[in-house]
Formats: sequence, C-alpha cells, structure tokens
Amino acid sequence: MTKIRRSVTDRVAGFVRDWTLPRQMRGEDVMAEAAKSTLSKNLRPRLEQADRVGTSICPFCAVGCAQLVYAKNGKPIHIEGDPRSPVNQGTLCPKGAGTLGMMLSPARINQVLYRAPHSDHWEPRPLEWAMDRIAERVKQTRDETFVETLADGTLVNHTLGIGSLGGATLDNEENYLMKKLFGGGLGMVNIENQARI
Repeated sequence: MTKIRRSVTDRVAGFVRDWTLPRQMRGEDVMAEAAKSTLSKNLRPRLEQADRVGTSICPFCAVGCAQLVYAKNGKPIHIEGDPRSPVNQGTLCPKGAGTLGMMLSPARINQVLYRAPHSDHWEPRPLEWAMDRIAERVKQTRDETFVETLADGTLVNHTLGIGSLGGATLDNEENYLMKKLFGGGLGMVNIENQARI
C-alpha cells in the first residue's frame, strides 16, 4: 500500500514539476516557452499565406457574425472572426469557426440530385429543372387542397396541404418575406421556424 501511495505521489509531484504554471509563478519561465508546441512555433501570419482577404457573414444562424475570409489563388484557405464587427467583435462559435470545412469538404453536394419514386439511386439534374419541378408540385398541391370557405360560410382562403419549416440561419427580413409569400400569397397555415421548436 505504501509503494502504491508513493508512486501516485511521485506522479503528481512530477506533473506539478513539469506543469508550466508553477514555473511561471516562480519566475523561471516568464515567456511561457514551455507551453509552445511545434505546431505553434511553425504558425505563420495568415496574410503571409493569403493573397486576398474578403469579408463575409457566417451562414449558420441569424446572429450575423462577420468573418474574414483569407484566400489564395481564388480559393479560401482560412476563416476567422472580424474584429471590426460590433456583432461578434472578432469571435466565432465552433460552427462559425468550422465554416471553411463546410465549404471545402469533399463530401459536400454541389449539384441537384433527384431520386424518382420507387428508385434506389440518385440522378444529377439541372438546377432549372429542380426549381420548375418544385414550383409545379407546390402549385398542384395548393390547387388540390385550397379551401376558400368553411361549411358555415366563413371565408378562410387557406391550404393545409403544404407547410414551411424555416431554419435558424434565416434573418428577420427573410422570415418576414417567407410569412408574406407563404401565408398571404399561397394561403399556407402551417408556417413554423426551427428557432421556435
């Protein structure tokens, strides 16, 4: 039992001895050299690697955090928060900091894929075809399910056959336009947003 206690004590003492904080407090490592890693020593300024810096808005939520996008040869190489922004003051949440990975992921789908009913595979289709198809299906469903008046004669002009679920990345203006288009224009009743669920 004494040997076990001694080995635990030795390990803890070794950890404290190697830990940079006590050395800094004693004045032995005022520049925190021990905390540097090989990775941090090899880091270079982003402007040294990039030939252009652009600004963008993070696409993940409606907060609207500003981003600096560093690019080389027209391709983004790094994204960080814009310190000039009053919204995020140079900070980004983990999702915002991962925007570059989302943009450059080899798994990202960058074309329209369509799976026909009862099919077991996806087919690439032109974007125009997909937009026309969606518009046709929305119009068809609205026409088939539109109710002008209830049985008691109450005017309702609505459809319960279509719904909308907005995402948390939509800002107030986009949500306003969706409500006007879907509610006032198409007569949809089932309009919801992910942020409320």
